[in-house]
Amino acid sequence: MNLSIFIAKRYLISKKKHNIINIISAISVIGVSVGTMALVIVLSVFNGFESLIKSLFNTFDPDLKITLTEGKTFSPDQISENEIMNNSDIIRFTEVLEETALLKYQNRQALVTVKGVGKDFELTSGLDSMIIYGNMFLQNEETNFMVLGYGVADILSANINDYVNPIMVYAPKRSGIIGVLPEQAFTFKTIFPSGIFSIQQDFDNQYVIVPVRFARDLFGYENEVSAIEIGLKSEAKIEKIKNEIKTIVGDDFIVKDRFEQQELLYKIMKSEKLAIFLILGFILFIATFNIIGTLSMLILDKKKDIAVLHSLGASDKLIRRIFFVEGMLISFSGAVLGMILGTLICLIQIVFKVVPLHAGGGSFIIDAYPVKLQLIDFVYVFLLVIGIGMPTVWYPVRQIKKKYFEQKLA
Repeated sequence: MNLSIFIAKRYLISKKKHNIINIISAISVIGVSVGTMALVIVLSVFNGFESLIKSLFNTFDPDLKITLTEGKTFSPDQISENEIMNNSDIIRFTEVLEETALLKYQNRQALVTVKGVGKDFELTSGLDSMIIYGNMFLQNEETNFMVLGYGVADILSANINDYVNPIMVYAPKRSGIIGVLPEQAFTFKTIFPSGIFSIQQDFDNQYVIVPVRFARDLFGYENEVSAIEIGLKSEAKIEKIKNEIKTIVGDDFIVKDRFEQQELLYKIMKSEKLAIFLILGFILFIATFNIIGTLSMLILDKKKDIAVLHSLGASDKLIRRIFFVEGMLISFSGAVLGMILGTLICLIQIVFKVVPLHAGGGSFIIDAYPVKLQLIDFVYVFLLVIGIGMPTVWYPVRQIKKKYFEQKLA
């Protein structure tokens, strides 16, 4: 074993002449471990929320989405479906038409985004797992049905079991011809709801899902679409397939993955996580200042040991390295202990859900704070602790005075 490490370990666990040094050493380890534990727990909770939000958005957003570079709608004939579907990793090619419309149910109204989708959407999108009332059912032969977001249904007080009063859907006529009466400027259709979904507030308060044929008839299109949604197998390599589809569709179209479809949201989540990491890192930096006091007092306590080692031929560099390793052992011990405690607390939350997400009643997607452990977080936290510890430890070590090396042994 390296001599400096051997002596530093003995100094760390041995009893000092002054008991206060043992107490301060313990406080130093505890301070580093608490800061490390807090980082692990908070980052894991952020991971949990990030994973939850991604799973919710992934239910609504497709793996890949093809839209025009310029313009609003296009003919699906401009894109070769057969060429795209030749890839065995692609399981869904869905025509989508989105427009804004006004819904009216009895005496209530709501301005929404109507999303018309092809037949395979309800079979492969995963939205059926988010249905809280009714069924994910859009069409039956010539009959069309609508699935509403929970927020829209709440505004309208829509009843999916009401087979007498349909929902009326109003959209401006694309012809631009306005009659004498204001109503003549709008096209309206009636449709019955079949289900209500709940994903996330932004979707729940904005979207309703209808068959694409209903949307085309309502908005005055023949076969146009506003986007093509591509669904992939879970093991598919998204970036590779995305590049292949870009080659097929050409420069007139944009192919976006899920991150690009919700780019602002994901950037905000990453920024928040980084901000929390830096804030807790700064707190950890303050906590490591205890190590300066610990080493300073230890150096005073071991003045005679320093003189003995120097008289036995130990170089100044070796002696300073001993106390440097001592300080790094304190940082390392605190980091390891903190990561172990943080992991245990996270595992307890994952298994037993001891910290609820809300008190009392309320409607939440989950009951307890979500937690997800990621190896990369442990690597970052450990590197941060060691990175903070090194300059903190070096400061008192380099202050070891020359007189300690030359002290006479009585």
